[in-house]
Amino acid sequence: MEFGFTLKPDHSLTRHVDLTRRAEAAGFDYGWIFDSHVLWREAYVLLTLMATATERLRLGTCVTNPATREPTVTASGLATLQELSGGRMDLGIGRGDSARRVLGKPPTSMAMLEESALVIRDLAEGRGVEYEGTWLELTWAPHAYRLPLWIAGYGPKAMDLAGRVADGLMLQFADPDLIAWLVGQLRAAAERAGRDPMAIRVMAAAPAHVGPASVARERVRWFPALVGNHVVDLVNRYDPSDLPAALTGYVRERPGYDYLHHAEVGSANAAFVSDEIADRFSIIGSPEDHIAKLRRLAEVGVDQFNLYLMNGDEEEQVEIYGREIIPALRGVTAH
Repeated sequence: MEFGFTLKPDHSLTRHVDLTRRAEAAGFDYGWIFDSHVLWREAYVLLTLMATATERLRLGTCVTNPATREPTVTASGLATLQELSGGRMDLGIGRGDSARRVLGKPPTSMAMLEESALVIRDLAEGRGVEYEGTWLELTWAPHAYRLPLWIAGYGPKAMDLAGRVADGLMLQFADPDLIAWLVGQLRAAAERAGRDPMAIRVMAAAPAHVGPASVARERVRWFPALVGNHVVDLVNRYDPSDLPAALTGYVRERPGYDYLHHAEVGSANAAFVSDEIADRFSIIGSPEDHIAKLRRLAEVGVDQFNLYLMNGDEEEQVEIYGREIIPALRGVTAH
């Protein structure tokens, strides 16, 4: 199993770089960053700092979207970062949540997501494309580097898209049962598209906190409230019978969401989140508890665990993962 971490861009620049260096030294493989330019600091400036501060980490957005950043701008930024980093960039992209909603705008369509993701990948890899009636090419873009494409989403259309075109799927929770259901859809879509379903990597992205369960649970309770934004959107677009009750049931009592307290420990957004949901969606408890749940995630198809490193005591958590948890999972492969 591979390990990534995601930073919320609300640290000082110095601490952001320090956490990145610590994570690379601890054995993490990927460094990801939220992209919500109004709520937090600019992601591409921070990715530049992360690239110059590291030697081995792959880096990317978790996630960007095709509307707040015009696709050719994103392609140009990532192609430049490929040069800077020696080809260590990945593209994580979805329809857009906080970055769009804080502007008073809804997420984009799946069709726009698909077109934009392919345009970004082609341009950043040095291929010409026709986009909105115009032939475009970044003639300077390095041809030597691939830009792995990760699609973020939950619903049937997102699984179909990822199965057809993506290198990886980003799932924003650590619930083995729900992930198994979605991985089944992903692999079926890949088979329909004539692709090897096992070649598409699966990420579980969620907060994890090592410590007594009663303490750790309060550090991660914000997370299912964040996921609830996407679930409500799914319920509005699909027949609830097409979605598992374990995914949709917990948002029935959701009162609303304040984006000024997005991804924030202790936020009132999480008041409706039960202990059971907090436990299912995140990873808490002793190092042994983390290792056991990560093994279950690998059994249902997870290749990478992406630790949302924003629950307090970040330096300590990185050290514990590097010393006790990452080494225990190195030989474990996804099923």
